[in-house]
Amino acid sequence: MDIVLVGAPLDCGKARKGCLMGPNAYRTAGIANALTTLGHRVRDMGDVAPDTNDVAERDGLANLSETIGWTTALMRSARAAMKAGLPIFMGGDHALSLGTVPGVAAHAADQERPQFVLWLDAHGDYNTLETTGSGNLHGTPLAYATGQPGFRGFPDLPAAVAPGRTCIIGLRSIDGPERALMRQTELRGYDMRAIDESGVAALLGPFLDDVARAGGALHVSLDVDFLDPAHAPAVGTTVPGGATVREAHLVMELLCDSGLMTSLDLVELNPMLDERGRTAHLMVDLAASALGRRIFDRPTPRLL
Repeated sequence: MDIVLVGAPLDCGKARKGCLMGPNAYRTAGIANALTTLGHRVRDMGDVAPDTNDVAERDGLANLSETIGWTTALMRSARAAMKAGLPIFMGGDHALSLGTVPGVAAHAADQERPQFVLWLDAHGDYNTLETTGSGNLHGTPLAYATGQPGFRGFPDLPAAVAPGRTCIIGLRSIDGPERALMRQTELRGYDMRAIDESGVAALLGPFLDDVARAGGALHVSLDVDFLDPAHAPAVGTTVPGGATVREAHLVMELLCDSGLMTSLDLVELNPMLDERGRTAHLMVDLAASALGRRIFDRPTPRLL
């Protein structure tokens, strides 16, 4: 498979800084080598830069102009990267998905394929510019990508993702207005209780079946805070009680088994908060699991 690495060093979607170093942390953790070892052809396209614009800032919204600049640039880059292979967008905070998801959806529309989105996250990211309480725009991309109103100043979507073709797994922190908006749509959302009661395979399987039946393209957006912070500390939005390493690898291996994933976001890695690259290496391992690695591919280290 042709894999295209796209760096998106944006750090404008929230107050706590450090995610701009994420793309190089993935590179240092060996993402290209991990995927090449699996037999894929890997090309690193370098880092995207934001577009300039004359959008005025608005009270209560953080870095609106810069975020829109990243959105337009990443829409364009994502649409182009889809023509070159399976892109992995290395973030950067989750505001990058304001551009990547509409960009890959536009490519799917060009191919007359329905776009599906799997959102692996502790948060719904379903706020709009009107409902966000924090003003941090990394909490808005899924609402924007599914065509919800309330995004004045943002570009018109080249293609919207139907809410019924989206699935969030790992939820454990949702704002009140965000929850109300989510309930008005056909979006599928599963919290950690659902995982505890049913297991991730039972939740993910029916969604993947829908993608397969529709002949759809599948974008996967993996936020570091999907994982429990005990395993992945390098994120500024930690919420206890997240997915275990085993559960996360199972999700990725099920995606690999399905053969449905067409693009991937790796977001919210903040190397300033990491422990000797621990989280970066785990995220690289998860990407490798989604693209063919199995436990038997690696020797078990001898315990000394």
